[in-house]
Amino acid sequence: MGIIVQKFGGTSVADSEKILSAARKAVATQQQGNQVVMVVSAMGKNTDMLVDLARQLNSRPPAREMDMLLSTGEQVSVALMAMAIDSLGGEAVSLTGAQIGIRTDSSHTRARIQSIPTERMRQLLDENKIVIAAGFQGIDEHFNITTLGRGGSDLTAVALAAVLKADACEIYTDVDGVYTTDPRMLPDARKVSQISYDEMLELASLGAGVLHSRSVEFAKRYGVTIHVRHSFSEAAGSLVVAESESPTQSVGGAAVTKNESLVSVKEIPDQPGTSFTIFEKIAKENITVDMIVQNIGLDGRANLSFTVLDDDLAVTQDAVRKALDQLGSGRLECRQDVSKISVVGLGMARQTGVADHMFRTLAAAGINIQMITTSEIKISVLVDRERAQEALRLVHGAFSLQDSPADARTTAIGKATESDATEVASDLVGMEGLRVDDVLLDESQGRITISQIPDQPGVAAHVFENIAAENIFVDMIVQSDGSDGQASLSFTVPRNQLDAAYRIAEALVKNMDGAVASYSLEVAKLSIAGIGMRSHTGVAIRSFESLAGESINVEMVNTSEVRINLVIDGNAAEMGLDALSRAFADVLMRKPTGSVTE
Repeated sequence: MGIIVQKFGGTSVADSEKILSAARKAVATQQQGNQVVMVVSAMGKNTDMLVDLARQLNSRPPAREMDMLLSTGEQVSVALMAMAIDSLGGEAVSLTGAQIGIRTDSSHTRARIQSIPTERMRQLLDENKIVIAAGFQGIDEHFNITTLGRGGSDLTAVALAAVLKADACEIYTDVDGVYTTDPRMLPDARKVSQISYDEMLELASLGAGVLHSRSVEFAKRYGVTIHVRHSFSEAAGSLVVAESESPTQSVGGAAVTKNESLVSVKEIPDQPGTSFTIFEKIAKENITVDMIVQNIGLDGRANLSFTVLDDDLAVTQDAVRKALDQLGSGRLECRQDVSKISVVGLGMARQTGVADHMFRTLAAAGINIQMITTSEIKISVLVDRERAQEALRLVHGAFSLQDSPADARTTAIGKATESDATEVASDLVGMEGLRVDDVLLDESQGRITISQIPDQPGVAAHVFENIAAENIFVDMIVQSDGSDGQASLSFTVPRNQLDAAYRIAEALVKNMDGAVASYSLEVAKLSIAGIGMRSHTGVAIRSFESLAGESINVEMVNTSEVRINLVIDGNAAEMGLDALSRAFADVLMRKPTGSVTE
């Protein structure tokens, strides 16, 4: 007999008929020989109604009292669901987060789970009862009710599946699976049979609303199979597992994040500690920063750009101004008329030409790329917001995401972890805490930089088409904000291909008025790999602080959900590796990986 966790969101329990429909699914699953745990959200617009009511009384209600208020929505849902199951002849017990014992930290309205006991749930399951758990909530060490923030019910469901070693976690929602992009924005979007944890993490962080990134972090960390299904259909949905749908497909999904703001900090000191000073001030406001672009400095000055959500811009500006006062120089520029277009896929880490194909597609339509950042499985570009949807459509079509891959596969649903329940429960102490899998050093690459290039459509595409034509593999790509009319483009290549790449760059700048090409053989890439690298705002801060403490300057940066990459002077490689290893010693799961060379 297996354990199935089923989560039903607000639209799936919006009225009595929908509650009965969800109850029938749970009873049917139990009758097939499974033990069933249901996780339910508040009904329909209940949470919005409670938030509105609170703000009628207090424009800034205390966070603790908001948690007390909002948790009642799920309490209503679980009680009604138990009544529905009883009416169908089944047996069910409804439990709040506190009754289960879901222990969190004390960060009201966005608490992180620390531990979940299983004894009470297992006893009820063994008594042939369906356990109905209130999503989105827990209690802290002082028995205060806490809520988990956006996507909290998904998070509850995956966390319960992890501690119970469930066979699968079924997420029932108003869409019938995971799509190659948002089908509401692009009718050509295709439902995928399965998607990897890493791809789903990136897409979720980019705004794919079907799953929240924190729930996917959990699933990856504890090997939970997620099955995304439609609430009112029996059709198979999409699996979120370790492997992607196609082993040969370079790109598996695309996304647009429309509500991004660009923050550019210009003419700051090109010295160790500058980035730390800026991001420390931002992190104190608990703001998640995305798309960090730091390029090679010139004449002792550097430019640093990054994106934040529109809602966070005002607070970010205040934080950056405080940092500039401390640094004694620099100027701040911001834009709110930009959007981020991203492609994601495990296959791009093994294939050349992915970036230049994306860049050429946008250039052919006259869409200017204002910033570029890449990771091992993601390429993100910043474009004018008014052309964002057009850019998404073009990129989606360019990689034929509307077509099913010939070698598509589907993993069988089953237990994804070999550890026993005791081991898992032990590991779940501080289960949402930061965990770094590895700190890595790569000394096998060199850097090419093209400075003072014209900020116009097609430049990046032209560069990387020529690079790809020579079958040169490009790893990191960083293009700085070109709002002053000029941009700087840096990228890394294997050292044994550096000469060839530099010859191409030299030839290209001859046709770019004022552009200059340079290279460095003595660079090293340091990486911090783990889960939730971006959502834990302190990761970048620890990295910058530890390197600044050793007077090591960061030349290039890129970030993703599973890795932060930092390019530094190659002469400081071992010192940098040691500094990062010490900085993350308390959360490092494995001994740091030694140097990678040619």
